[in-house]
Amino acid sequence: MKTRAAVLRDIGKPFEIVELDLDEPKAGEVLVKFAASGLCHSDDHLRTGDIPVRYPIVGGHEGAGVVEAVGEGVTRLAPGDHVVASFLPVCGKCRFCARGQTNLCDYGRFLVDNCLPDGTFRYHEGATDFGQMCLLGTFSQRAVLSEASVVKIEDDIPLVEAALVGCGVPTGFGSAVKAGEVKPGDTTIVYGVGGVGVNSLQGASIAGARYVIAVDPVEFKRESALKFGATHAVATAEEAQALALELTWGVGADQAIVTMGVVTEEVVSAAFDAIRKRGIVVLTGLAGPEKKTVNISGFMLSLFEKRLQGALFGSSNPFDDIPRILDLYRAGKIKLSELITTRYTLDQVNQGYEDMMAGRNIRGVIIHD
Repeated sequence: MKTRAAVLRDIGKPFEIVELDLDEPKAGEVLVKFAASGLCHSDDHLRTGDIPVRYPIVGGHEGAGVVEAVGEGVTRLAPGDHVVASFLPVCGKCRFCARGQTNLCDYGRFLVDNCLPDGTFRYHEGATDFGQMCLLGTFSQRAVLSEASVVKIEDDIPLVEAALVGCGVPTGFGSAVKAGEVKPGDTTIVYGVGGVGVNSLQGASIAGARYVIAVDPVEFKRESALKFGATHAVATAEEAQALALELTWGVGADQAIVTMGVVTEEVVSAAFDAIRKRGIVVLTGLAGPEKKTVNISGFMLSLFEKRLQGALFGSSNPFDDIPRILDLYRAGKIKLSELITTRYTLDQVNQGYEDMMAGRNIRGVIIHD
């Protein structure tokens, strides 16, 4: 079949809208028609080369839609099911899945070549194979996905809002609640109020943090932060540290969660300085794999037992935490609709990323035809 998709042909190139050939689903795979796809910063990391992948590639890793067909052996899903695409596949069999650490599933090794788990590709342009961002490719009208990447959801959840729960919401929420271990009464700092950071604010607030300090240089994002659980919003890391010390009588923050789009050594160092003894710095945002963004005092690390914690998908379990977050949304405990600043067509994908980089969006969303 044919499908329109936004693709990247190489580093530094903008997204290009093309028509591709899409294979039918094979054994263990499903065909999904996407309703919506979130515009996450990670797809811009593909453009800049901060995330190493095989090109050309179909962009998009945050989406929701409806199953149209299933391949041989698929029993968990059926045509007509509403689903969220998980940007991390879960095999359920490797040592990490067996330990409940499904965000670290060994299927993650396929994310570099962006082929499906059988080592082959489903998108083609003539003799050229196209990879799928995070084995998904949600910037396409349709995609063939491994059932390891598809989470069934209830039909009453709006698919546009559900799309956000494939990446940004659980990544931010889990960075606070799971990786950051926020507890009632804590003081939490979140650096970067975008599609991930704003959900760290929601997570910290729901977990009972007394003070939640949002840090962002963009005034619009600081104003937005106060609607999503932040008790304070400041423009700089220096202001955040001073405020945390003031609010805690000189002790320091319990958590400092780094969710900015491109992480810098300066922000990581500031986060480390702002936490208390045995406090946690959660590093969720990315920079290029060759960039050294952590340079801290081992003396302070040891004597104060401070902790540095990386977080992939917020240390969450896709097949458990995606439905849990949607249950919170259904109960009115977490905001999803309010995260969407602007809706775009597929042809407007580059405009969406221009708006993101200019700080005009909390989350932009592509609405598919």
